[in-house]
Amino acid sequence: MLKRSDHTPAHLLLDNKPYFITAAIYEKRMLLADPELKKELIGLIRKNFADYDWELHQWVILDNHYHLMGKSHRGKDLPAIIRNIHRASAFLILDATRCEKPVWWNYWDYCPRKKDDNRDYMIRVTYLLDNPVKHGYTKDLRDYPFSSFHELYAEKGREHLARQFKNYKEYKTLVLHEALEDDF
Repeated sequence: MLKRSDHTPAHLLLDNKPYFITAAIYEKRMLLADPELKKELIGLIRKNFADYDWELHQWVILDNHYHLMGKSHRGKDLPAIIRNIHRASAFLILDATRCEKPVWWNYWDYCPRKKDDNRDYMIRVTYLLDNPVKHGYTKDLRDYPFSSFHELYAEKGREHLARQFKNYKEYKTLVLHEALEDDF
């Protein structure tokens, strides 16, 4: 099912498919700079994914946006999941920062669906993991705490991740076309 609206990006709502999700703070404000807000946000993400029986595979939270990679159970639940996350986190962010509304701008989703879905999936996972380096938060991913990198590092090890970054180097030039047209 493809959900369209005049003022939001189109969302392809598919069951049992991998999803790469990006959400951004309105006007790219750095409203998530406080580490406690990042911790609250990942807690809300985990809770809502679990509530809707979605799998959360990888995640990263930066000061003005986040990326998630997961797998849908029922695709049509995605708007409710994001709405719940953004509603609850907006209250926390407004309380902590006293910023103006709105807090969140939009979210974009992408289902890897090329001929080699696994390669497309892995390029996006690697892009997500590298995001703190790409945006200048750190030079060493082990030093950035608001990412699933640490879980993956503990589970798979250094050699596996080094191979992943080498084998899927297209992550360096990946352009998120789904978010390109939306100048927030």
